[in-house]
Amino acid sequence: MRMPAALTFVLALSSLPAHAKDPALGATTFTVYEAYMSPSQQPGEETEVPKLLEKSLGSTAPSTLRENRKSRGWGQLRFAKDLSKAYVDVEIQGVNAEDIIMFHIHCGPPGVLGPIIVDFGESESPSKKLANGKMSLEITNKNIVFIKDMKGLKPMLPESCPAELGFPTQSKTIASLEYLARKGVLYFNLHTKAHTYYGEMRGQIYPAQE
Repeated sequence: MRMPAALTFVLALSSLPAHAKDPALGATTFTVYEAYMSPSQQPGEETEVPKLLEKSLGSTAPSTLRENRKSRGWGQLRFAKDLSKAYVDVEIQGVNAEDIIMFHIHCGPPGVLGPIIVDFGESESPSKKLANGKMSLEITNKNIVFIKDMKGLKPMLPESCPAELGFPTQSKTIASLEYLARKGVLYFNLHTKAHTYYGEMRGQIYPAQE
């Protein structure tokens, strides 16, 4: 029995070797994630800071209820497809840069306070980096927070995110950061003098929409 011409053509195509791509493209093509930050994503008000943490993590300026804050922000994470680097771009509005005391990427699902995985204040204060309301920088494996020795009164979870729930291994590479972004369990959190514990505004990170 003769094989239909269309089927013969399909079988011929399937037998051809896959077209190879230039490995160098891995450093110049990107997987993109983004977040829109707002106070309403914070899981609590600054007046709800646990009593035991008020002195160490409480605000040093009068706080404002989430629904009354005007702060807003946008952040983007672009991962090189070879997972060697990531690029961060941020723009904020309605926040006095001089009031910013911390800015991080944390690991946690919506409504949950999670540990820090990238600290944007390591080399320079975030108030200086966001002095004009914008920030762009590159991160590599060395920027992933990783605590090797737990001393004193540390939280039960390590400061770096678990690579996978149920496993104690900490995330310590750009590859694991992208894996967590894909799962929707990363968020930007901007902390100010008035909103130190929960933060001024938060943005859960998801795949960027076209």
